[in-house]
Amino acid sequence: MHKQKIAIAGCTGRMGRTLIEATLADDSVVLAAAFDRPGSAHVGRDAGDAMGVETGVIITDDAEAAIAAADCVIDFTLPEGTLRHLDIAAERGAAMVIGTTGFDEGQKGRIAEQARRCPVVFAPNMAVGVNAVFRLLETAAQILNSGYDVEIIEAHHRSPQGRCAVGHGAADGRGGGPRTGARPQVVRHFRSRGAHRRAR
Repeated sequence: MHKQKIAIAGCTGRMGRTLIEATLADDSVVLAAAFDRPGSAHVGRDAGDAMGVETGVIITDDAEAAIAAADCVIDFTLPEGTLRHLDIAAERGAAMVIGTTGFDEGQKGRIAEQARRCPVVFAPNMAVGVNAVFRLLETAAQILNSGYDVEIIEAHHRSPQGRCAVGHGAADGRGGGPRTGARPQVVRHFRSRGAHRRAR
């Protein structure tokens, strides 16, 4: 049986380490490459060092070489890096799983465009239950589009790329996207077709 070769972007972050552990635990895939940003102190070390495991895969900062070695790239990094990796994956014909958040509409358009060239899974949250909530909320917002307001209050962890994906779903269902911008430690108030926020 052919094992799918996986490359992990941002492999030294919390999510990157989790992805490496999951890849090593899955008999149907093999860790083919692990890469991090240029200048990372982890470059040149074994990808399993942080977990106390020897994988035989050395962390590199050469994204092109790492992606060339893989059938699929998994990326939970930052928008600019993810888009660069997606361009490489599309050129190489590799599939890509994107869990990165914080894309603006133009960047989402670039993802959609590249998804015509290579397989892409793109979700701000990978939990099946959460994605079911997104779909249900969008449907509810369509049904209650007239005579009702929608208000969602989200307390978010400190993150330069935090977005209220649930608010996007509600606004999309009502026919308009909420205005967003990255600011840490905020409560987002999504009402009807727009978004209003204040610091907590």
